[in-house]
This record gives sequence, C-alpha cells and structure tokens, in this order.
Amino acid sequence: MTPMKRVSLVAVVLSILMGLTAYASSSPWEQPAAALAEEIVGILGPGQAHLTIRNLSTIPTDNIPAIRRLLEQDLKAHGVLASGAESANAIRVTLSENIRERLWVAEVVEGNETRITMVHVDPGSTGQAQAGSEIALRKQSVLTSSKVVLAALETAHGLVTVEPEEIVIYGHAAEGWREQKRLGIGQKKPLARDPRGVVFPAPDDEGFVAFVANMACSGSYQPVQPAGNWTVRCTESDDPWTIVQPPPAQPNIASQTQPSIDSQMNISVAPIKAFYNAARNYFTGVVTPSLGVDLPPFYSASQVVRSAVSAPLLIIDIDGKVQLVESGALKPITGTRDWGSDFAVLHSSCGSGMQIIASGSGEAVSDSLRAYELPTLEAIPASALLSMDGTVTALWTAPDGKSVFAVVRKPAGPGSADQYEVDRVTASCN
Repeated sequence: MTPMKRVSLVAVVLSILMGLTAYASSSPWEQPAAALAEEIVGILGPGQAHLTIRNLSTIPTDNIPAIRRLLEQDLKAHGVLASGAESANAIRVTLSENIRERLWVAEVVEGNETRITMVHVDPGSTGQAQAGSEIALRKQSVLTSSKVVLAALETAHGLVTVEPEEIVIYGHAAEGWREQKRLGIGQKKPLARDPRGVVFPAPDDEGFVAFVANMACSGSYQPVQPAGNWTVRCTESDDPWTIVQPPPAQPNIASQTQPSIDSQMNISVAPIKAFYNAARNYFTGVVTPSLGVDLPPFYSASQVVRSAVSAPLLIIDIDGKVQLVESGALKPITGTRDWGSDFAVLHSSCGSGMQIIASGSGEAVSDSLRAYELPTLEAIPASALLSMDGTVTALWTAPDGKSVFAVVRKPAGPGSADQYEVDRVTASCN
C-alpha cells in the first residue's frame, strides 16, 4: 500500500469514529441515563447489581438496548457493575410517561430494603433531564386531639370528627377549631382493637352521614337556632358503609378542548357501599352494587379514573395485595410492595391529573406518604416521601377531591397519652 493510500485510509477510519462518537454524544437518552445512574450510585454505592429495564412508555423498543448500554456505562464509571446475572442487589428501572413528560424510575434493592429514585424528561427536549420528582406533597395540620380520631369532615358549618364512641362537632374560632358539641354514639357491642370509621357529606351538603362499628349516624345543621346548632342521631345498623362517592368534577388539565373525564364519571358512576366486619377492622368483600367478581376482604378502596368510560375500583386486601377491579375481573397491581393498608385518590393539576396517595408499609413510628401514578397495571412513584411524624392510621379523599386527609398517631412520652393529628395533604407540581 502506498503512503498516500495509507493516509487516506486512516483519515476515513478517523472520520467514521468521529461520526460514531458524535452520534453517541447526541443521543437523547445520554443525559437522563447519566442523571439516573448518579441517583442510583448515591443509594447503592460501588458493587454489583442485577439490572432490568421495563418500558411502559412510547419509546421505541429498538431504543431500549441503547438506553441499557448507556446506563451500564454510566454505572460502571461510578464503580457499579450492572449485568443481567443474578446478584444480591437489584436495580429495576421503569421507563414510563404521561401526557406531559417521561418519568424514569429506579427501584434499588439491597437485601430486604428497597429505595426509589427517579429522573424526569420533557418529551419536547429529551436531552434535558433533571433529578427529582414530578410532584411535591405538602401537609397542613387541621386538628390535634388527645382522643382517638377515626375520620373527619370539614363542612361549611364546622368540623365533624368520628371517635370510637362519640361524634364531635367543632366550630370556627380565631385560634382554629374549638370543640362545641360531643355526642355519644351509643354502641352496645364491643369494639375491635383498631376500630375504623367513615364520614361523608349528606346529599344536601348541609349535614353528614357517618358509620362506625354497627352504628350509623346522621347530622344536620339547623341555622334557625341561635348561632346555629347541630342535630345528631345514631342508630344500630348492619347496613353497608359508603366507601366511594362519584369523583368530583374537575377541569381537565390534560386537554382544554376535551370534556373532563371526572365530570363524565359524575354522570355514570353510583356510590359504592361495602359491608364492614365490626368484630375485626376490615370490609368483608361484599359490595353493592355488585362489581361482577367476588372480592377478598379488604382494608381500603377508591375509584380510579382510567378513561372517559372507566372508573374501576382499587383495593388493598387484608394480605396486603393491591388489585384493580375492572370489567368483572381482579387485576394485580405491581410496584406496591412498599404500600401500607391505607391509600386515597387525589385529583390535581400534575401529571395525569390523578394520583394515588399511599402510606408506607409496616407499623412505623414515623410513617410517610408518597404519590403514585397508575398508567397501566403498575404503580409508578411520582413524588418523594412525605414524612408524617407518626403512624398514619386513616387516609381518605376530601369531598372536592383536591386534597386527602390523614389521621396520624403521634407517640407521647412516658405516662402521657398519644396525640392524634388530622392533616390535610395537597400536591403541587415541580
């Protein structure tokens, strides 16, 4: 080969290599992969881990190998050898998205501990990834009580709380809510160790309906009385409890040109009622109207809006399994291993417009809440953990759907009774 031909061949090879390098560096997945790798390394540290990637987004399938290579390279650069082989550590990456952005979530498993991190990517500028969460949860204390609180309801005329043996009415005061009236429920049967209760607005929005341990109570506000007054009546009842009301009408954040899914659901969805096992602390699985499938006993239930014609029921059964009741079938939901026994649905202007707020698993001294999206049959974390400074004992959706309420039991010092705090939890978009 002549010197001139040799120089020309080297130039061609260098040109090809430079082109490949430029292509790799221009990959839209390079920055989000690097950001996610840094988040994972911050949790796992150097070592070896079994890496799996699940694609629940519209990213073409033929892009996944490139994303995997980028992740493996970035992890290796930080001392983490990722492979498909079995390992004591695991990294489970889920590529998901909603109408606003792509969300890449990594579950980092070390032994019995699982920690979650994420990066989100604007579909319009996929190269601009940043670490963090799409949604921020915030809490506001509404009421603190030395008595056990099972449920609470804010009305235009006061705050109603349900205790194991009493209904308590609070009125507005300069310093917050002030107790006005306490009425005995009058149970004649022994209560379970961890009794539960629910309270909903009455159909006229002027009163309330509450259920607790074989008792049903109704309250009505009488504005003709001096300074207003409440009338409360409680009777023994084996009737099913209302556990789900139709979703409230909300503006459709996703599209201003389409009717709101929630408003459509208001037209077609009836309240769901369930029979409560008062001797224990869960629902029997018998609901009305029938959903076309036998349900297991469960702790919590909420309707989730999945389309303009579908609002299936989401339940957590007494074994901790989360399932969706849809089209006469039970469909298991993955990604819920860290859920506790309570959750509630929140309607917000973030993400898909609907999030599931779930408590943490186990009997934690300091519990937490996290927001999840449910684009398919997998719950995708959409927020960082919100510390609740105590154990979450109840969680439910506010009547307007724009917030959820949590009862938190806060342990007291030796010789003192625990305190119960009612918190309002809302979501804001990052």
